[in-house]
Amino acid sequence: MPLTDTRLRALKPKDKPYKVTDERGLYVEVTPTGSKLWRFRYRIGGAQKKLCIGSYPEISLKQARDVAYEARRAVASGGDPAFEKRKRKIRAEFLSAQTFEAVAREYIEQMMVQNGRADGTIVKANYFLDKLAPAIGNRPINEIEPFEVLAPLKRLEATGKHETAKKCRSFAGRVFRYGVATTRCKSDPTSMLKGALVTPRATHYAAILEPTELGGLLRAIDDFTGYMVTKLALQIAPHVFVRPGELRHAEWHEIDLVDGVWKIPAGKMKARRAHAVPLSKQVRGYLTDLAEMLGREGYVFPSARSSKRPMSENTLNAAFRRMGYSKEEVTAHGLRATASTFLNESGLWNPDAIERALAHGDTNVVRGIYHRGKHWDERVRMAQWWSDYLDELRTGGKVIMGKFAKG
Repeated sequence: MPLTDTRLRALKPKDKPYKVTDERGLYVEVTPTGSKLWRFRYRIGGAQKKLCIGSYPEISLKQARDVAYEARRAVASGGDPAFEKRKRKIRAEFLSAQTFEAVAREYIEQMMVQNGRADGTIVKANYFLDKLAPAIGNRPINEIEPFEVLAPLKRLEATGKHETAKKCRSFAGRVFRYGVATTRCKSDPTSMLKGALVTPRATHYAAILEPTELGGLLRAIDDFTGYMVTKLALQIAPHVFVRPGELRHAEWHEIDLVDGVWKIPAGKMKARRAHAVPLSKQVRGYLTDLAEMLGREGYVFPSARSSKRPMSENTLNAAFRRMGYSKEEVTAHGLRATASTFLNESGLWNPDAIERALAHGDTNVVRGIYHRGKHWDERVRMAQWWSDYLDELRTGGKVIMGKFAKG
């Protein structure tokens, strides 16, 4: 006889568990403690199996019958309801432990550190994670909704950090897409946030683009009275025009003063491709002075506090401020724009050689390899010409007759 709510309520516990059937495999099991547990029996390949549905009255008679009906349909289609339930439970437990912060740290380690991304890029990724973690770090990544990500981004915007907010959204998107690829979540909620943030105004690194002003900067560097390693870094930077992070992370084993070349490994480059910098006789002279001061082990430009760490990323810009230059006038990164502008305006050098010297990426790999070989000799000559020209500007000598932009 099928069960009714009246019969179910009247069932009393006994010394041992006992079963009361409903219909078509559904029954309730009454335990000695008085619990009434819904069960569904079915067979697959001759083997009897059991699906646990829940307890009465939390699961009503109608709800239990509905579950049993769906289970019978699954069995008829070749499925196994109990096995599927176990899989769902295991997955739910797995996903509950997959927080945004856990997946993000795995992403940084697996996709950035092990793939040889530049140290500065990894530092920035951890910085973005630190900004997002208070809001969504402990949330299961598969449960996070767009508004949860938007909230910390809007807080950054409210403090005027528009660029940081934009980059945090981009980083979060990469983490979510990694989560999708590794089955921890089904979608990237940040894709819904495009257009929700203020577009930061494009800015360029301040750079000196007028010959007489550049000469004045070079003389000011020569008169710098701070830490000698910082002074030599300031003197070398205009000649090699690498990115500030590449300069401060230079190590002596990368530098060959005899052949005049600095070989920067791929892991330190923005484009993750090894880069060679020809060294003029002036740069070799500065490096020789450094080597006599500090020896030729470890970092070329060590921190004043520890020889085992490079100088900090703000050292050169802080030195420019001490010299009286504002951040709107000159930056360490802007020295690259200075060199690029002057070299192009001179009309003496192949633009591709200049781009290669700046280590700008070439989207065509074959073309990039070809240009690296083709322009090396020209880059060596260009490096020496540029250093000689900087010397002329520093001493107030002749300037290039070009259409230079005004700073």
